[in-house]
Amino acid sequence: MTMAGVELRRVSKDFDGRTVLDGISLTVRPGEFVSIVGPSGAGKSTILNLLTGALTPDGGEILFEGERLTPGRNNFAFMPQRDALMPWRRVVDNTTLGLEVAGMSRSAARAKVLPLFAEFGLDGFEFHYPAQLSGGMRQRAALLRTVVQDRPVLLLDEPFGALDALTRARMQRWLADMWTRHRWTVLLITHDVREAVLLSDRVCVLSARPALIDSVIPVPLAHPRPPMGSAHLSAIETEILETLFNAEV
Repeated sequence: MTMAGVELRRVSKDFDGRTVLDGISLTVRPGEFVSIVGPSGAGKSTILNLLTGALTPDGGEILFEGERLTPGRNNFAFMPQRDALMPWRRVVDNTTLGLEVAGMSRSAARAKVLPLFAEFGLDGFEFHYPAQLSGGMRQRAALLRTVVQDRPVLLLDEPFGALDALTRARMQRWLADMWTRHRWTVLLITHDVREAVLLSDRVCVLSARPALIDSVIPVPLAHPRPPMGSAHLSAIETEILETLFNAEV
């Protein structure tokens, strides 16, 4: 996966005459992990939809590698909240789906994906069906399907939100380890402040609607991060939570 950066400059978006995003400015540098948190309904997922091209901004501009983002370019690999695995396709054929849609033959796509199963903790489950996997394994399969497309930037929309607390914590640690090894460029949308602190280089806090970037809080700690509950992580988590509480006032 090549390294790339993305920038939003004073981006705005309206729905039915109501402003949702009111001049969002945000930069994600190459190889950086950035999270966005904010009040419910603040427009976090709208930002991802603007990046993928599902929506167009009403104002401002979006830059990719320093140039204005153009429709139709496959710059971003998107992983939604649910794993969206097709129950009638075996796991290997779920993970190759994006490659096949892009025009790669099934045999070539399998040859590209199969060597990665061990790294993603799925070795031995290649020819199972999604119903035979645990929740965490399904999410790893979904992330593999996302990563193998070799897009420069990963967009993750609350990828662990549907998991139970223990599985979610394990997946967060797993993703942190995978990112440390691969240094993908990642933009994560999450409601989980602890998740954002554990994974991110910086955490962007949205205000309530109409949304602006209320603050950008760095997480100046090396990876792997200390266990949650450590004084440094707890202090950053508290700062973000206080910012969120003030944003909703």
